[in-house]
Amino acid sequence: MCCKTNRFLLLYASQKGQAEAIAEEICQQAKGHGFEADLHCISESDKYNLETEKAPVVIVISTTGTGEPPDTALKFVKEINNATLPANHFSHLRYGLLGLGDSEYTFFCNGGKIVDRRLQQLGAQRFCEMGLADDAVGLELVVEPWIAGLWVALDQEFASRKEDPNWCGKSASRVGTGSNSCVALKIEDLKIEDSKANNSLLPKANIHSGLHVHGSQPSLSQSVPPLSQSALTIPALPPEYLELQFEESSEQVPSTPWPLENPVFQVPVTKAVRLTRDDAIKKSLFLELDISKTAFSYQPGDAFNIICPNYTNEVEDLLNILGLLEKKDSIVCMKVKEDTKKRGAVVPQYIPEKATVKFILTWCLEIRAVVKKAFLRSLVECTSDAGEKRRLQELCSKQGSSDYNTFIRDAGACLLDLLHTFPTCRPPLRFLIEHLPKLQARPYSAASSHLYQPGKMSFVFNILEFPSPLGQLRRGICTGWLATLVAPILQSSAKGEDLSVPEISISPRPVNIFHLPDDPSLPLIMVGPGTGIAPFIGFLQHRQKLKEEHKDWIFGETWLFFGCRHKERDYLFQDELRHFVENGTLTHLKVCFSRDTPALAQTGTPRYVQDNLRLFNKEIDRILLQEKGYFYLCGDAKNMAKEVNDTLVDILISEKGVDKLEALKILATLRDEKRYLQDIWA
Repeated sequence: MCCKTNRFLLLYASQKGQAEAIAEEICQQAKGHGFEADLHCISESDKYNLETEKAPVVIVISTTGTGEPPDTALKFVKEINNATLPANHFSHLRYGLLGLGDSEYTFFCNGGKIVDRRLQQLGAQRFCEMGLADDAVGLELVVEPWIAGLWVALDQEFASRKEDPNWCGKSASRVGTGSNSCVALKIEDLKIEDSKANNSLLPKANIHSGLHVHGSQPSLSQSVPPLSQSALTIPALPPEYLELQFEESSEQVPSTPWPLENPVFQVPVTKAVRLTRDDAIKKSLFLELDISKTAFSYQPGDAFNIICPNYTNEVEDLLNILGLLEKKDSIVCMKVKEDTKKRGAVVPQYIPEKATVKFILTWCLEIRAVVKKAFLRSLVECTSDAGEKRRLQELCSKQGSSDYNTFIRDAGACLLDLLHTFPTCRPPLRFLIEHLPKLQARPYSAASSHLYQPGKMSFVFNILEFPSPLGQLRRGICTGWLATLVAPILQSSAKGEDLSVPEISISPRPVNIFHLPDDPSLPLIMVGPGTGIAPFIGFLQHRQKLKEEHKDWIFGETWLFFGCRHKERDYLFQDELRHFVENGTLTHLKVCFSRDTPALAQTGTPRYVQDNLRLFNKEIDRILLQEKGYFYLCGDAKNMAKEVNDTLVDILISEKGVDKLEALKILATLRDEKRYLQDIWA
């Protein structure tokens, strides 16, 4: 079939919907370039077969967690990692891969790199250069030229196949130069051409109302020259694919998140304690859950999901703006439009049958999601004011990429921000369901041990607070909801009152590897500033209990590097850590306070955890490389995790006398051996 048509297999592996959206964009553009894209989620293994696939394969894959493939790709990665597969297993396969990631995380685009490396080990060859898109600077900076280059590479791929009618299934050398004898196309050499089939070239703006005032600065609602006077190249209008009807029903309808996650356990919050002082910059809360009456189980270090709703006031605001208040309790009946041009269109599986409008907006859709360009393009069609339409066109256009990054992506602008900014924009509910991603459960690390506290599980979190693009103070969806939920417990604890116990819904995470070593004699280094200390409280509780129960066991030394701003304001678990040191569970406790002491250069006093690590470089080298110990890191990915990783590189360079590349290889080996483990978040 591959020799007779320009069909290619298009697979995506998405965690939050970005890879899926990009794959759908490729699929939509394909026809205009003379290709037929066969689009599938990589988890739908019953709909494609790489072992017999003769057409070119294009893969779009994101990265999640600490550099892991997304959940939808776990089965696929496990299958291709089968050690019994021969080195020529995929020698018939020609592929292109686009990886998505964030360079503020240590293992950038590692999900894509894992798949790419394994495919090549099994004999597959690239027909175009791998693309690695960085969400830290804007995915489109790589995605758009990579897609433009994909059409050129596919043209050459199919042309070379037509020249060789016996090609199908061959693994011989091919046209082109570069790695794996593939068509060597470098992104920086490409010129992006406007496709008439997929872009609309709009005339220069002659509408200035609400768009540009001389001498003003650009904002979400207005632009300035040259953008306000430019002709615009905007994306193709995404195809609509849903039909909605509202029905009244006396039957019982969903009111809880049970249909959305499986398995889900509803558990009471039996304890809530504020860990930080009132004058601390961050407010940290400790919550204890009673899991004794459920089948939920965990190990120290495990993360678990909390299923949380969108804010009630934001849902009500949406209902009001969209004119759906009177229909909020109506059941939404959905089906795929018969004449839709969207390939593989299905009704979202995360929306249960007989769900009401309010339920969908509360439990199913991520209404706080940053608005993507495809959604902006659709919103243009729902806007009546000419000036507002122009600004929305600018924000989704090629020429307006800088404004999109500044006022949408970097500012975290969500649908509500746009609806308040552009008052004549009134999208129908089906647009929200078509464009907004699924409301994701939020992961948290267990801060307890089931041996130490049977039937209990604890966790710690900071109440996230930040300004919206329109200036209002917002709280994190889950942390703010939890803080409101347990506020009566905090108040009653202070007053000595007894109140009803609130409940939350939790579910296990599919993959957890942040665990203590099986051999307790191996030494541990734990680095966890702020709430990153959470899993290590569980580790230490577990070790203490094991030491009490097994007097004859040998236990390795334990090091904990903790840091916070102020000793008196936000030193989390201070009493517990002192207790672990006194009973010998914690061998070495190294603490620093970044706002209490002058800089390291002035006094020699460590300010951050990485400063403390440098003071013990010989011990770290001994533990990791001579004694085969473990290094655990938990906390902020954007700054702290990168600094700690760089510090480890410097320690290896200093102690082993190697260059930076060799030091990075040592860390990669530690990671492959699962002795350098991270539990980090943005």
